[in-house]
Amino acid sequence: MYYDEMKVGDSASFAKTITDTDIYNFAGVTGDFNPAHVNQVYAAATPFGGRIAHGMLCGSLFSTVFGTQMPGLGSIYVAQSLSFRAPVKPGDTITATVTVKELAEKGRVIFDTTATNQDGTVVITGEATLLPPRRPKAE
Repeated sequence: MYYDEMKVGDSASFAKTITDTDIYNFAGVTGDFNPAHVNQVYAAATPFGGRIAHGMLCGSLFSTVFGTQMPGLGSIYVAQSLSFRAPVKPGDTITATVTVKELAEKGRVIFDTTATNQDGTVVITGEATLLPPRRPKAE
């Protein structure tokens, strides 16, 4: 989508079930082996009562929406704020939703970002700024 095709209120979503494999792979890629994510014995003694997914693993689902749906291929992620509201456990299905909040200057678009689990609990809120792809110049 190009800047001039978007309007305030437009939204898109992506849902994914977070698996043990996702968590371990994310730990391997990032080097974040916090035992709250990868050690059930340790995690059982935390306030969460078991392992939880990395917040950034779940936050990265917004990138999926931005890169594949809205604005889509060729968009550039400029900024993202995230607030982690509730834990995500292995087996939770997370739906990442982005909604156009503002068509800003210099071709930038500001989005509200929200992720919910299968029960409708909000697990992440935030705001993102993107540069949609530029419309090709007519020859």
